[in-house]
Amino acid sequence: MIVLNLDKVMKERGVKLKDLATNIGLTDANLSNIKTGKISAIRFSTLNALCRELQCQPADILSYIED
Repeated sequence: MIVLNLDKVMKERGVKLKDLATNIGLTDANLSNIKTGKISAIRFSTLNALCRELQCQPADILSYIED
């Protein structure tokens, strides 16, 4: 199972959802869905923007846990 750790990364960096959404060009609702794991896919362009803004690697945001 792929787990999203976006909320953890945002908290560590003190980034608010509204600010991050604005900076990467997503709506608050769409970023909230990503943050809470209510998605089944993520575009590489979105992942790229998240990593750029949060100054992190994709592995900081995504992790794999065996089912």
